[in-house]
Amino acid sequence: MFSPLELTLLLLSSAVLGVVAFRMLHLPPMLGYLAVGILIGPHALGLAEESHATHTLAEFGVVFLMFSIGLEFSLPKLKAMRSDVFGLGLAQVGLTIIATVLFGWIIARALPPSIQIGWQAAFALGGALAMSSTAIVVKMLTERLELESEHGRKIIGILLFQDIAVVPLLIMIPALGKDPDNLLVTLGWAALKAVLVLALLLFFGQKLMRGWFTIVVKRRSQELFMLNLLLVTLGAAWITERAGLSLALGAFVAGMLISETEYKHQVEEDIKPFRDVLLGLFFITIGMLLNVQVVLQNWWLVLLLLVFPVLLKFALIAGLAKLFGASDGTSMRTGLALAQAGEFGFVLLNVAGGVELVDPFVIQVVLASMVLSMLVAPFLIEHSDKLVLKFSSNEWMMQSLNLTKIAARTMAAQKHVIVAGFGRSGQSLATLLREEGIEYHALDLDPTRVQEAQSAGANVSYGDAARRESLIAAGIYRASALVITYASTPSALKVLHLVHELAPTLPVIVRSYDDTDLDRLKEAGAAEVVPELMEGSLMLASHALVMLGVPLRKVVHRVQAAREERYASLRGYFHGISDVGDDADMERLHTVTLTESAGSVGRSMSDIDTDGAEVTAIRRGKNRLDAAPGLVLAAGDVIVLRGSAQAVTRAEARLLA
Repeated sequence: MFSPLELTLLLLSSAVLGVVAFRMLHLPPMLGYLAVGILIGPHALGLAEESHATHTLAEFGVVFLMFSIGLEFSLPKLKAMRSDVFGLGLAQVGLTIIATVLFGWIIARALPPSIQIGWQAAFALGGALAMSSTAIVVKMLTERLELESEHGRKIIGILLFQDIAVVPLLIMIPALGKDPDNLLVTLGWAALKAVLVLALLLFFGQKLMRGWFTIVVKRRSQELFMLNLLLVTLGAAWITERAGLSLALGAFVAGMLISETEYKHQVEEDIKPFRDVLLGLFFITIGMLLNVQVVLQNWWLVLLLLVFPVLLKFALIAGLAKLFGASDGTSMRTGLALAQAGEFGFVLLNVAGGVELVDPFVIQVVLASMVLSMLVAPFLIEHSDKLVLKFSSNEWMMQSLNLTKIAARTMAAQKHVIVAGFGRSGQSLATLLREEGIEYHALDLDPTRVQEAQSAGANVSYGDAARRESLIAAGIYRASALVITYASTPSALKVLHLVHELAPTLPVIVRSYDDTDLDRLKEAGAAEVVPELMEGSLMLASHALVMLGVPLRKVVHRVQAAREERYASLRGYFHGISDVGDDADMERLHTVTLTESAGSVGRSMSDIDTDGAEVTAIRRGKNRLDAAPGLVLAAGDVIVLRGSAQAVTRAEARLLA
């Protein structure tokens, strides 16, 4: 047996080597932790034995993971995504559990009498299999710039509901492991305790948390801040544990309470080291549970439990997404991304095993199938486009239609600027280009933002600048420059590679976070690289104007004027779904189309009170009009408002009343 120090060194060295190896293979670190646990566990090399100490530390990993989920639990975010979260997500989790219960009832007949799977065990397994890997999916969607795509938003909505569903499942599964004759009483008592404890924590916690954190922060001690953070997290977990509930539930509530304070982002950064290290230890202990011999002897069952849940989840999620109005391509991409098992699946499986709800043999084969499904997941997501194009008969047509729309909007453009990304920087650049009379066309992957901006007359289309077809449709052969306005080096390198193939003489201006990747981007063909820390979007716009032939003196004058007016002409931007949760007082742009019945129709601008919001422009047909006091509004006019969220909402109500 190893001493505690020797065991710690063994776990740390194994974890480091495992994560390095899996990073080199471009696979998630979590799979490295699982592989390490399998290798050093009692069923393989036997270097490490399961102990109460390792399980306690591992449970702390789950505590901090649930705390982080609580930090992201935002009511405005849930409201904006309610259809995907409580519609699609609820249906996916519920139907997966029901399907697993039915499958468990069928397969129980084929298993030996010594191995029984009751509906309670099948329910617990269904909850575990319903989870998908947030770590793997979000990481790959981020790298592929698909978080704000149509399928990306549906995926995030489902993952968000899965995270929420873990809370009641952590209450129900231990209750299911108790006396079946008193099941309803046990569940009712657990639910009552949960409601009472949550009510007390939320009621008193909401009142105390902000004030207490303010007192701590005023002491100006990072050490004190960290101690207080650990106290709050573990203290809330202790309260729920003493009430007979899970540690993770209390941590989740603590995260929710802190998410409502201004210290959320600081807390999120400070808690990461504890969360990641302890969560890594949790996955190592999960790997130690796996008996490789049992898996090899029952490989056919492992294979069945790998293929069936993956196919079931893919078909179920794709079908539900289609039922909720998604296209075939979006439905299939959503299903492929979420077909694998997830981190919380291991948590729920561990809880089910701890209360002896599921037979150890079943846990072994299910655990193996879940690990294998997560190994397969990156490859499914990476090749999802090819799979969709191969099996979806109308995906080619949908993509062609989208490209045709882009081409139709840019067909007459000559010497225009292609703007990759229409976030805040892209919109600032577009404003200055329009004022100089220079044509532009933007590509963006946020459909909400694209629709809002198009209504205001912006030349923007839904499309991915990192795809060859989108660049061709946007008129890359006729363009005079291309500006990448989002700071993502991997995507920028893809775009530069395509530009080098399609139009090697086209100058490309790239935005980056800092100068870390400046040499790489220059070597890849970027004419200019503008680090974000060097005045960000304003400097990006000045480089673009100089390259397009605008006299340097005029550019300097315009930039100076923008600074002197404190960037008033660049304030506000069209918000998309990705901007939910931003400060409500932050200025934004919003378009309002006047209907025939709108009360402001027939009235002049001088007679209209927009209640704190500013009318920056009026679009009438293809013309963009200034908001002059004597201008009389007409039905069909598109009013562009600027102000805080509350101000533009009030102004919209006044215009349409």
